[in-house]
Amino acid sequence: MSTFWSLWITLLTVINIYACYWLIKWTAKKREGEPDAGEVTGHSWDGLEEYNNPMPRWWLWMFYITIVFGVAYLALYPGLGNFKGALGWTQTGQYDTEVTNANAKYDPIFKKFASKDLVALAKDPEGKEAGRRLFVSYCAQCHGSDGGGAIGFPNLTDKDWLWGGEPEMIKTSIMSGRNAMMPAWGAILGDDGVDKVAVYVQKLAGRKVDSVKAEAGKAIFNTNCAMCHMPDGSGNPMMGAPRLSDNVWLYGGSAGAIKKSIKDGRSGKMPPHRDFLGEDKVHVLAGYVYGLTH
Repeated sequence: MSTFWSLWITLLTVINIYACYWLIKWTAKKREGEPDAGEVTGHSWDGLEEYNNPMPRWWLWMFYITIVFGVAYLALYPGLGNFKGALGWTQTGQYDTEVTNANAKYDPIFKKFASKDLVALAKDPEGKEAGRRLFVSYCAQCHGSDGGGAIGFPNLTDKDWLWGGEPEMIKTSIMSGRNAMMPAWGAILGDDGVDKVAVYVQKLAGRKVDSVKAEAGKAIFNTNCAMCHMPDGSGNPMMGAPRLSDNVWLYGGSAGAIKKSIKDGRSGKMPPHRDFLGEDKVHVLAGYVYGLTH
């Protein structure tokens, strides 16, 4: 924060606190012609007379205590512009402390699974429950609480894996993340070319399509797409290129969705969890994910 804004915020805060104190003193001040405390003011309605009764002292002191509390708080904690407070408290510092305390408490729970083989871990009831809790906390937002996925987020309960479904590959995906990119072919192939390739891709998936269009699309596919998806559409886990010869679709399997993928391309990102969760938790999580399909 710049010096100007720091001073501006500090000044406004101090003025407002003083204004609260001044308002209390001003309203409590006896004015000329005002009746003494306990006397009637001369106002009456329906036989009821108004008395000049002051505010209860305990209520008045509550206002003063609030002001003192505000001043003490701003002296100890940040709130006056760039002033950091006498205690030097920061939200990042508190977060780091809480994380450190949580790690000291929970890390031993996951540490005991660190040496266990992922396949065996996927069958361990205690390990599965620990992995399920991690999955629901950190993965369900994208992949669903049951791992069933959504449009643009892979289904983890089938056997269709973009980057390979072996235990260590799953762990690598969670640890290091993945970046997938399907380039846009609309400008290169044109609408007609996109349409023909889309028809051929549907044929690879076992659908009944126009054979003439499919044959024309095959030639385009072999020239432009086979390098990633393989000539038979079996995909390439090394590149994260999906298998096209089944009926599993990450972005939708309708004719329109397939055309859009070819024309506009697709981009997917799986964030890395190495630094966030640590290897022991990722190990347990990988065992759980592997167990979803085994």
